[in-house]
Amino acid sequence: MWKSIIAALCLVAIGCAPGAQAEVAQPAPEFVGIGQWHNSPPLSLAGLKGKVVLVEFWTYSCINCIHVMPYVKQWHQTYQDQGLVVVGVHTPEYPEEGSAANVRAAIQRFGIRYPVAQDNGYKTWNAYGNRFWPAVYLIDRDGRVVYRHYGEGAYDVTEARIRQLLAKP
Repeated sequence: MWKSIIAALCLVAIGCAPGAQAEVAQPAPEFVGIGQWHNSPPLSLAGLKGKVVLVEFWTYSCINCIHVMPYVKQWHQTYQDQGLVVVGVHTPEYPEEGSAANVRAAIQRFGIRYPVAQDNGYKTWNAYGNRFWPAVYLIDRDGRVVYRHYGEGAYDVTEARIRQLLAKP
């Protein structure tokens, strides 16, 4: 019962969706400890300043990540020309997911065209304080994390936030 009351208060008071977190803007951590970049040369948040960045933590055998993937791919395709940069951070849950060849094969199988950072050592994962697959973080043009969502769902809320951030100069 208390969970229902708290969830209702959350929805009414701050407009959050299940899995979404109310944000106080904070500087986004840099990509650190990345062993390999796929679909891109190495990227840095400092180099992406002025862009809206969507960082998605995922791993290729996570069913929830697979369910979220079509939305992330669509956002990349729809908004990349408007200033959105999508970066997948592949952080393995199981040992075989740390293989660069397996990650490359998954990227090809799923038709992922945006940059993917391979974070086998959990360095970027830990820098974000992340604990979930999948997790989406939105970073504004000033390099601050302004939105996060864990798990599936709230796609309309996430997309609305992307549009809002892209509309700001």
